[in-house]
Amino acid sequence: MPVKKRTPWLEASYAALPLCLSYIPVGLACGMLLQKAGFNILLTALLSMLVFSGGAQFLVVSMISVHASFVSTILMVFFLELRYALLGSSLSQFFKKEKRPFIALFSQSMNDENYAVNYLKYSTDPEWNRKKALYVNWFSMASWTTSTVLGTIFGSVIHVDTELVHFALTAMFIFMFMMQLSNGLLLATGLLSGGLAVIFMLVFKNTFGLILATLLASFIGYLIERIRKTANTNNDGPDHYDLTGGEVHHE
Repeated sequence: MPVKKRTPWLEASYAALPLCLSYIPVGLACGMLLQKAGFNILLTALLSMLVFSGGAQFLVVSMISVHASFVSTILMVFFLELRYALLGSSLSQFFKKEKRPFIALFSQSMNDENYAVNYLKYSTDPEWNRKKALYVNWFSMASWTTSTVLGTIFGSVIHVDTELVHFALTAMFIFMFMMQLSNGLLLATGLLSGGLAVIFMLVFKNTFGLILATLLASFIGYLIERIRKTANTNNDGPDHYDLTGGEVHHE
């Protein structure tokens, strides 16, 4: 007797279930912090659906808590979320035949976790398709949005010490920074960015210093990486060639 195939939404729900469950505690905490920062249920839901990034939403809370300007908050979120350009480019190989409206719809609901699920499924499951991938995005976004909204509701009836916000956010971003480390240059760039942020905040007395520190440190890191690659390329080449075309090296 042939095994009955699961419908696309059911198969996607099985794939997205671990994400949906993992979002509940983090989403509740995020919603409670958003409520303390002045967000109501509607604003929390809109932020969760339009941004759909735990790191970005925690960053919004952090920026609001230090009374950052709207422009500074938008720019900081923009730089934080630039990684999605790289994630999207690696996933684009599976969407070469898709039209732009679908790609735009899919991109709006993509985040780190459902990207990983879809990339793994596309790489290992020949029957995985655009509909299942989009369902994974939507299920995970629904779980996150519901959790943050419930957190906002709980935040209105449960007292939360807002002083914990700074500790929790600092710990989270330190963890995110450590997860990105793969070599000494990234570590040096991160430390340089932190040092410059402190200096620029003292000089400008404004959160614009954070943006300037991020851009300057990233540019310096990029220049060092380019110089290193150029030096390695030059060192890998031969010293000179003899008349027969043979390679000759100096000892």
